[in-house]
Amino acid sequence: MKHRRSFLRTHPVLAVALAVGVLVGSGALAATAVGRPEPRAVAVPAAQRPDDSGLGTAGATPAPAKSAAPSPKEKTQEGTRGCGLSAKLVPSCGLLWGVAPGAFTDLPSSKALGNFERTTGRPADILHAYHRGDEVWPTADEIATVRQSRKRILFANWKVAWDTTWADVAAGGQDARIDRAAARLKAFPGKLFVALHHEPENDVRAGGGMTARDYAAMYRHTVLRLRAAGVTNVVFVMVYMAYEPWCVQPWFGDLYPGDDVVDWIGMDPYLFAKPGGYGHGDFAYLVDRTSDPAKWPGFYTWVTRTHGNKPLMIAEWGVYEHAADPAQKAWIYSTVRQQLGRFPAIKALVYFDSPNAPKGDTRPDSSRAALAEFQKLAASTVFAVTL
Repeated sequence: MKHRRSFLRTHPVLAVALAVGVLVGSGALAATAVGRPEPRAVAVPAAQRPDDSGLGTAGATPAPAKSAAPSPKEKTQEGTRGCGLSAKLVPSCGLLWGVAPGAFTDLPSSKALGNFERTTGRPADILHAYHRGDEVWPTADEIATVRQSRKRILFANWKVAWDTTWADVAAGGQDARIDRAAARLKAFPGKLFVALHHEPENDVRAGGGMTARDYAAMYRHTVLRLRAAGVTNVVFVMVYMAYEPWCVQPWFGDLYPGDDVVDWIGMDPYLFAKPGGYGHGDFAYLVDRTSDPAKWPGFYTWVTRTHGNKPLMIAEWGVYEHAADPAQKAWIYSTVRQQLGRFPAIKALVYFDSPNAPKGDTRPDSSRAALAEFQKLAASTVFAVTL
């Protein structure tokens, strides 16, 4: 999914001057407030209820969706199994839990994050944010959020080549931009994840400085220049869209910039709650879908075969609501609890929370049934990692 956070929110000086021309003329920015009709309470079909034996839960089963979600503070001390983090932010056991909160809205990250945590009942380990070009990042709001008493890890996506090309960045054309980012990153309080132009498959072209090899060269140049400038607190994540039609292209392998500049590998898969087509299925289908194993084994299978030494992050995932049958989204959430243990290379699960993403509503509380299942997932002790 492309750039998620409003440009005007990150450039307040321009907001008044552009408000009429951009907001009214193009309709590109989402409204700050989105109405939420009262969802119907729908049970998960008996045939689709999972066996919960794969994952434990933190304490008692979450209250029904009509009741208030457990306070995030109540969850912070759960699980004392000693799951810590390595120098590359890899948990020694369990998984990191994260979110890109309030995406495609103008809510500040801190407020959107608070809303998500109160709704779902668990504090996030990872705050996912999006930036491009010369935007000043990490923002003051992001820094303040990770400095709160409850620790969090910032995960920043940066499109270095915004308004230019990957080849230009690789050739040094944006070195001043990279150097400014390096100065800010060195001043950042603690370690953070950084992805460079996530989901590049969607932007690959046959020429014009935007080939798959141009991407790999851009990625390498940026990482090596940041490191040469003294940046030592960044864990770099190579994030794929993981869309099967791109994965079978002859240039797909050319995107990878090299093990020495990639610490984690990420993927951004989504599911549709509406049955009957590509994109509807369970968690296993989400992370390892294939229409023809002879041509493509599935992303999880591919990445563990070709880059098995790298931890895998579900850098974005979401389920688009199907209002005609809310039980479908709830069922999909329930399969995450059932099946997550089958994919041990996954070390972080980062949800994409948006009321109006390009293809639908991914909010976990888009229905009562969905929220109840998502709260059960959030309560799993598998996410009890000490930061």
